[in-house]
Amino acid sequence: MRNRKTGFAVAALVAAAALMLGIWYFNLPQTREGAKTVVVEVVHADESTREFTCRTDAEYLGEVLLAEQLAEGERSAYGLFITTVDGEEAQDSLRQWWCVTKQGERVDTGVDSTPIADGDHFELTMSTY
Repeated sequence: MRNRKTGFAVAALVAAAALMLGIWYFNLPQTREGAKTVVVEVVHADESTREFTCRTDAEYLGEVLLAEQLAEGERSAYGLFITTVDGEEAQDSLRQWWCVTKQGERVDTGVDSTPIADGDHFELTMSTY
C-alpha cells in the first residue's frame, strides 16, 4: 500500500513538472527571422545620450550589441552580464549597472534571451542601486 502511494506521488510530481515545462515553453518570447532594423539608445551616467541604428539578421538583442560592438560584458550560465556600453564601464564601487528597457519598459529577460523585431527601440541606461 505504501509503495502504491509513493508511486502516485511520484507520478503526480512528474506530471506537474511536465505541465510547468510546457507552460514555460509556450510562453517564451517569440523571435523573428530575417532582416530587421532596431534602435539602441544609450543613456550615459552624465545623462548624455547616443542613438545607434542597427541593421541585422540576429534574433536576440545580445547578438546585436556584441556584433555592433556597443556592449561588452561577462558571460555566465545566465548569459551576458553587460559591464560596458559605448565605452562607458559600470563601476562596482559606485554601485552602477546597465539597465535594459524596451520602449521605456523594463525588460524581464537577459539580453541573450531578449528577442528583437523590426522597428524595436531599446534603451541601455547607466543606473545606480
